[in-house]
Amino acid sequence: METKDLKMSAESGSAHDTMPDAFDAFMNAFEAYREENDRRLRELEKNHGEDPVLIEKMERIDREMDAQKQRMDQMLIAGSRPVIGRGNDHLAAPSEHRAAFDAYVRKGQEAPLQAIEAKALSYGSGPDGGYLVPDELDTDIGRRLSALSPIRSIASVRQVSGAVLKKPFAISGMSAGWVGETVARPQTDTAELAELSFATMEIYAMPAATASLLDDSAIDVEAWIAGEVETAFAEQEGTAFVTGDGINKPTGFLTYQSVADENWAWGKIGRIATGVSGAFSASNPSDTLISTIYALRAGYRQNARFVMNRKTQAAIRKFKDANGNYLWQPPSAPGEPAMLMGFPVTEAEDMPDIAASAHAIAFGDFRRGYLVVDRTGVRVLRDPYSAKPYVLFYTTKRVGGGVQDFEAIKLVRFAVS
Repeated sequence: METKDLKMSAESGSAHDTMPDAFDAFMNAFEAYREENDRRLRELEKNHGEDPVLIEKMERIDREMDAQKQRMDQMLIAGSRPVIGRGNDHLAAPSEHRAAFDAYVRKGQEAPLQAIEAKALSYGSGPDGGYLVPDELDTDIGRRLSALSPIRSIASVRQVSGAVLKKPFAISGMSAGWVGETVARPQTDTAELAELSFATMEIYAMPAATASLLDDSAIDVEAWIAGEVETAFAEQEGTAFVTGDGINKPTGFLTYQSVADENWAWGKIGRIATGVSGAFSASNPSDTLISTIYALRAGYRQNARFVMNRKTQAAIRKFKDANGNYLWQPPSAPGEPAMLMGFPVTEAEDMPDIAASAHAIAFGDFRRGYLVVDRTGVRVLRDPYSAKPYVLFYTTKRVGGGVQDFEAIKLVRFAVS
């Protein structure tokens, strides 16, 4: 089967203009991939060696699958974006805050916003600190970040008004015991609590606009600002939620100390080793995945998912069970995740590649395991002076994050132990 017949131009975007077309192309590529891999296995059994031409062909199809999946992801994100041209929407009367914010962004008029924020008894605003964006824009940025930042979309998200969120967590519950009717009741142990602290850190973006863009009434400036900052915020967040060191940024779940799962203790994350440095075991490689799944308690397992990058998925796509069925299954519909052994797969490109001692796969209930903390409000400071003739919009928000339940996440380590 010629892979050129399957190929979709990810660069031009002209081969498939709709989500159903892109999804059909992805499924066709997956069928071709399965056929070629089955052929590879037959050749391996027959000739006791792998055909380089066949391997190269599989790698080419694999790249096409990744390109088509990436195109579907981009189409889903694009579908969540508001229309840049306002159409007739601008005829409707905007809210007082939104009208004042629009005047500030376009012409630098600060007085209307100052009056509104004074009435609201807000603090820390003004020319030095910027102005709070209207509620419509604040909500829009948060929604679109969920589509772009994969960890944010699967973690718990809390809105806070302060700089730090402190959360108690019961490491162990209260003890209980059985007694007879007339037997004395000894005192039981109380619950052991740990205090978790999640500080919010500032993340910023500074898009630039020309005066002609701001003067064009057909352009929705709020949507433009959201579009400019969404990718910058999402990329920085996505990296921090995975590998952040906690210094002026959230603490990523891969930054916490990991230990062999049998030695797990609170404050650490359990790991399962593949038994081979930088690779899966040559025989029964899926055994590591099975061990990882059942290392998680049943209460967490029912909402668990795998997290890995595309290269790791490419290696796992070849795995089969004892009946010859592929363990990795493509999405059942556009917008749905791929499945691995019955659990959803979240693609996070910030996860490391398979390498010696790398934690390339995470598995767990991230809704219970990882917490994203958003401080309420996104601020915009208009700067028409620093980069003439451009107008800069210094846009900031405060975000924190970290592991809130250390039992809810397990890691796969590509090492002997």
